[in-house]
Amino acid sequence: LDPTDDEELRVERALGIDVPTREEMREIETSSRLYEEAGVLYMTATVVTKIDTDRPESSQITFILTADKLVTNRYVDPLPFRRYIAYAERHAAQCSSAVAILAGLLEALVNHIADVLERIGSDMDTLSSEVFTPPAPGMRRRTRDYRAILERVGRAGDLDSKARETLSSLSRLLAFLQQAEHPQINNEVRGRLRTLSRDVTQMSDHAAFIASKVQFQLDATLGMINIDQNDILKIFSVVTVVLLPPSVIGAAFGMNFDVIPLSHHGWGFAAAIALMLLSAVLPWWAFKRLGWL
Repeated sequence: LDPTDDEELRVERALGIDVPTREEMREIETSSRLYEEAGVLYMTATVVTKIDTDRPESSQITFILTADKLVTNRYVDPLPFRRYIAYAERHAAQCSSAVAILAGLLEALVNHIADVLERIGSDMDTLSSEVFTPPAPGMRRRTRDYRAILERVGRAGDLDSKARETLSSLSRLLAFLQQAEHPQINNEVRGRLRTLSRDVTQMSDHAAFIASKVQFQLDATLGMINIDQNDILKIFSVVTVVLLPPSVIGAAFGMNFDVIPLSHHGWGFAAAIALMLLSAVLPWWAFKRLGWL
């Protein structure tokens, strides 16, 4: 965990292996991530970490499997590793070989990704309810904070993409491990690996479904924002149309000419006010009748 150069050298001398550097672990070529050298299997996987924060990250973990030992090289301490350490302390009999420990760690990682996908799915269901559920009868339509909703949708989409990247990486690692020739990979271990491969495939399909759901939620939220903006613009347009005729009438009667209709009558002011009110009410009534409001 977060090894120094001296620690890497000591492990390499003790086991006769070549521990990949952090830069080598970040390479994306399959040949640089999954290979066998002098009977030792080198497998690097990308794993999503820090899922409980606003900025989940994708980090690399390298598994080095020798004839009888397993070395993990990592610069993060993900939750599945901590859980498996606690599990191994209680079930030592099931961690009797390097391959069994490797299979257990991979199972812990896959289970963790399943929890991540379940969490994203639950969040999307909650968001759908917030966006699409209409107000109860008799209740005033509440204003939704669409900025916060978009931020939550974005975080869900980012986490789902990192989970899919992890599943894709684990799928290649499992395929490589099943095809590898290793003295400790017996039928029981191969059965566990096949089960893991099926789980990863099914979870990849589910992650793709969640991605489409996230995209739908994003489009729907943007559509609701456009509807609200159109409603606001419609109100301003109606107010403009309603106030324009009274403004014209008021401007006409406010001109500084000697001869203005009704200017010398006692009821002229009241007539002008009534005319302005009528010119405002008529457009409003017409809009309501046409169903524009």
